[in-house]
Amino acid sequence: MPLWFQISERLRTAIAEGEFASGDTLPPESALMRRFGVSRTTARAALNRLTSDGLVKRKAGRGTTVLPPKVDQPLNLLASFAEDMKARGLAPSYRTLDVAVVRLPGEAASALGVNRGTRAVSVDRLLLADDLPIASSQSWLEPGVVAPRARPDERTLDETSLYRWIEDTTGVRIARGEEYIEAGVAGTAIAERLEVTPDSPVLIARRLSRAVDSRPVEYVVLHYRADRYRFRVELARP
Repeated sequence: MPLWFQISERLRTAIAEGEFASGDTLPPESALMRRFGVSRTTARAALNRLTSDGLVKRKAGRGTTVLPPKVDQPLNLLASFAEDMKARGLAPSYRTLDVAVVRLPGEAASALGVNRGTRAVSVDRLLLADDLPIASSQSWLEPGVVAPRARPDERTLDETSLYRWIEDTTGVRIARGEEYIEAGVAGTAIAERLEVTPDSPVLIARRLSRAVDSRPVEYVVLHYRADRYRFRVELARP
């Protein structure tokens, strides 16, 4: 195997085994050159491989920093963000940016099965895992389930899952949904929220959540940091 690949695999193993923790700085190119007796091009290729795999972040003047491990989300499981993070041993938290009554845009209205311009509750939140931003969430709630006059306050949603609040307040339990995922880049506003540079890669998920009786409850657009989140699909051969 090429030397750069062997070096990157040794560094990958060191990260996996805890020799380098999240936030630690890996040895610079010059140190790798001396340690392994390779050229700067080879050392750089090894670090670039780890960067492209989302394990580290390289920045001029600051070296190569180990990133937090990515969170895996099974695509066949519908769970609230809090349930998802707790199942992975991470502490979920929320920063509610806005709860408002708005006129539904076309995309959300169509998904929820109501007329465009219908007044509904909109919830804008930042989702964090171990106090680090992982996703930006914009939700619209079906007005027949959550009436505009009964919208939650921001402090309440800072302390609990939106799914939990809906169930406790309305008695409606979200049981299933459909989700579409695509790649994208972070605009200025999303980049600022997620603490990444503009045009950084993000995963964009559009999800329609339904109650037990199949009626729409929530339509949400999520922007995930691609360096901290990935989706997992379990496949079976027929």
